[in-house]
Amino acid sequence: MLSQLKTLAIAATFAATAATGTAALAAPLQTGPTAPEFTGISQWLNSDPLTLQQLRGKVVLVDFWTYTCINCINTLPYVKSWNQKYKDQGLTVVGVHTPEYPFERNTDNVKTAIKRFGITYPVAQDNQYSTWSAYNNQYWPAFYLLNKKGQVVYTHFGEGDYAQTEAAIKALLAQKD
Repeated sequence: MLSQLKTLAIAATFAATAATGTAALAAPLQTGPTAPEFTGISQWLNSDPLTLQQLRGKVVLVDFWTYTCINCINTLPYVKSWNQKYKDQGLTVVGVHTPEYPFERNTDNVKTAIKRFGITYPVAQDNQYSTWSAYNNQYWPAFYLLNKKGQVVYTHFGEGDYAQTEAAIKALLAQKD
């Protein structure tokens, strides 16, 4: 189901780009597939273990990243800003650190990176790609935005479209439960 959602989102973006020369600014979907639970997490950093069931009623930004990926590093100022601006309004950011290289599996290396980048939100260490696979994810970085019911209603892969992603966060926070 998530794979179909990604394909649809990518196709719509390409179609809009072809028609207008720019990517379309779309409101987040009102409903979508229920997000997969965090699974196979070897370590939680900056937080006790979390479940999506615990996070119901909140807007959740799941950010798949790894600390040596330059594209991931380039998105971090935006993710950290959204966390600071919207955490008191009901946004929970969860970084899912999924390693690309063997040395990125080392928890001490991840802790050092979290400190270096000033990340204060929860980070799930997904060394076995369990949560990555549950989302059928294929990209670093990848954003999955969940509504208050725990449904995936917005995705973005790679860098860019920060204003569109922030607009989706704001729209979801404004929705009634």
